[in-house]
Amino acid sequence: MEDDKRRGPPSWSATSAAPAVTKAGGDILIATDRAAARVTLNRPQALNALTTPMRAAMANTFPGWARDPEIYAVIIASSSARAFCAGGDLREMTEWGKSRRPEAIKSLAEEYALNWLLECFTKPTVSLIDGMVMGSGVGISLYGTHRVAGEGYRFAMPETSIGLFPDDGVCWAFARMPDAIGTYLALTGRAVGRADAYRLGLATHCIRASAFGEICAGLADADVVDTLLDDRHEDPGPGELEPLRPAIARCFAPDAVEGILAALEAERGPAQTWAQGVLKDLAVRSPTSLKIAHRHVRMARDLDLRDTLIGDFRLARRCLEADDLYEGVRAVLIDRDHAPKWRPPRLQDVSDTMVDGYFRSLGADELALPTRARMQAFAP
Repeated sequence: MEDDKRRGPPSWSATSAAPAVTKAGGDILIATDRAAARVTLNRPQALNALTTPMRAAMANTFPGWARDPEIYAVIIASSSARAFCAGGDLREMTEWGKSRRPEAIKSLAEEYALNWLLECFTKPTVSLIDGMVMGSGVGISLYGTHRVAGEGYRFAMPETSIGLFPDDGVCWAFARMPDAIGTYLALTGRAVGRADAYRLGLATHCIRASAFGEICAGLADADVVDTLLDDRHEDPGPGELEPLRPAIARCFAPDAVEGILAALEAERGPAQTWAQGVLKDLAVRSPTSLKIAHRHVRMARDLDLRDTLIGDFRLARRCLEADDLYEGVRAVLIDRDHAPKWRPPRLQDVSDTMVDGYFRSLGADELALPTRARMQAFAP
């Protein structure tokens, strides 16, 4: 992608109001300022958890920006320093899943279609991430051209703790990480900071959040995006995962979750304490989710992102039909007792046949995503 070199008058900062702002229920702000367009997540009381209307606002706006010759780049940011986005609105999903199932299914389809739209978008997209980014928040930022991590950046896909699986195409990224780190992150849901994210390709730059305003101003001036970010990038230092990589590679390489548990139990030496902590984490995850996530990451090695998202839809629909998602959301977000009663409750009770059922084709109900060529044709 070639960088445009247009210039314009001074721009707005990362936190100031901008011209041409429209709102979707106040939870998302859409703005343009000369060469820059901007999406600001503005639901701080819910850590910017994405609702269906918020996703719709993005999906309705990006195609126009793709065709607008005045727009050079798009910024995705948060109005809160506490979180970029804590994921999707799980209360919405489970409430709809119980009483309005067709709407829940439609919302899932729109979510994964938005991920694919962002992957196929042909202009620079710069996500300014300071604070936590999880679940759907990863899905709206990972496929942009540039992902800037501030000092407070924390990445996690903790879906196995709520009876779901890492979705939004992220298993495609996990499948391409070295030393079985992707499988480790998918199953445990553990968070990593910006140093690890940078080395794993989850972030493209590490820049102090105090410089986000300069980045917004530069993009409004159509400054060359790579130079703008490269000049402000700073080495984040060693990551938290670096000393654990040999142990992660040993323990998370097995082709079955049971093998992973056995490897963790057998781990000795400096990583033994880490292994015991991981075992405790996995013991409270949904057994079904662990097996689904493990297979999904392994299968994604041979898939492109489009097919991974189609698989996400298939799996998510089946999760809506099962028990663990509703029980996980109850335990974590509603009653907050953190004592979910999984069905089945034990890993050994989750058979291969049961897991096969989650991956079975939906036939005529499969998610239909246009090809990349069709997405980039900019048809009105």
